[in-house]
Amino acid sequence: MEATTAQANELERRVDLSIAIADVEKEMEQRLKRMGKNMKMPGFRPGKVPFNIVKQQYGDQARHEVLSEELDRVFGETVTAQKTRVAGYPRIEPKTSESTTHLEFTAIFETYPEFVPGDLSASEIERPTLEVGAGEVDKTLDILLKQRVSYVDADRAAAKEDRVVIDFLGKKDGVPFQGGQANDYPFVLGQGMMLPDFENAVEGAKAGEAKTFDLTFPADYHAKDLAGQTVQFDITVKQVQAPKLPEVDADFAKGMGIADGDVAKMRAEIEANLKREVKRRIEGKVKDQVMEALLAANPITVPVALVDMEIQRLMQAARQDMEQRGMKVKDLPIQPEWFADQAKRRVTLGLILAEVVKTEKLQANPEQVRAMVEETAASYEQPEEVIRWYYAQPQRLQEVEGVAIENNVVTWVLSKAKVTDKAAVFDELMGQKQ
Repeated sequence: MEATTAQANELERRVDLSIAIADVEKEMEQRLKRMGKNMKMPGFRPGKVPFNIVKQQYGDQARHEVLSEELDRVFGETVTAQKTRVAGYPRIEPKTSESTTHLEFTAIFETYPEFVPGDLSASEIERPTLEVGAGEVDKTLDILLKQRVSYVDADRAAAKEDRVVIDFLGKKDGVPFQGGQANDYPFVLGQGMMLPDFENAVEGAKAGEAKTFDLTFPADYHAKDLAGQTVQFDITVKQVQAPKLPEVDADFAKGMGIADGDVAKMRAEIEANLKREVKRRIEGKVKDQVMEALLAANPITVPVALVDMEIQRLMQAARQDMEQRGMKVKDLPIQPEWFADQAKRRVTLGLILAEVVKTEKLQANPEQVRAMVEETAASYEQPEEVIRWYYAQPQRLQEVEGVAIENNVVTWVLSKAKVTDKAAVFDELMGQKQ
């Protein structure tokens, strides 16, 4: 066996492999003899089929298997000897050779990029800060109340946040158009369920009132035949209902899972949950900036083979997600290019994180993993059960360990970069409408 290497470009490598024909033939013959001992064929006793018949029937298969195994062995020995980190799988191409004793091949493959983590001293990271107090609990309570709103009939003009029930008929050039008619149609004013001009026309009307008005559809309206067109609507308001929020009392607290209905206990639980969620969101925003800083400081080339593998993984995950949603995947041709950018980013970050963790010794320790498991378990009714569940399967702990390592990287980056604390707005941080 002989092997030589030559570099083609930044990550691609070519290895010339030479395999002795005699070795292949010898191993092939031994394999065929073993196969012959168990071979059954009409007219022959088991294991007594002549070797030339065995070879005629299975020779090509045996030669292919032996050659494939020998190539794997020679390739593995070569890259191991050269301490080459192979990314993906090699492409083996036969070479034209005048040798009568050896088969010549070229293995083409990619290697992992070698780099030193870049300087982060110029990276700027803005860290949101927010203290959860009574005001944030009140805002969250308001949202919880609105989620449990009921409606009562109101003998007055419809206003925002009212629930109205209407009949409507839309006409274009005097002719009703598809989708422009409904009876006993309910919606809440101010939630954007209908076009703004439509809601404005309903607002101020009482139950039993009918009116006609013109409406111009937006130029980007989803129904192309109506986009930018002016139509006429006839509406009849059949019911106006005012919102009624529940009282913050013992019954409400029980509905929120507080067995004894203690309102103070409910507020304390909301505050504890809010603090956990605010902490999680702040950490998420900081982590996103850290990853961007690492990408900017480490403009590395990544192996195409790894990106292709990640694309396939993302495509498979997308298919499974669609199937779980009841969609017929075969009717949706998923294209690899949809995932190309995401795959490249994920592979790039993975390589950078691995190098930073190795270089700076940022591996997670058991105590750190335990603390994270306990923090997660604290939000459940039986924390000890949750902790036991995590430690029952090693792969569950591996997921926590992965997060712990990322946290170590974040802490390390923050120690190197320019970090500015900035007070966060609660509604913006939580993604709530003002």
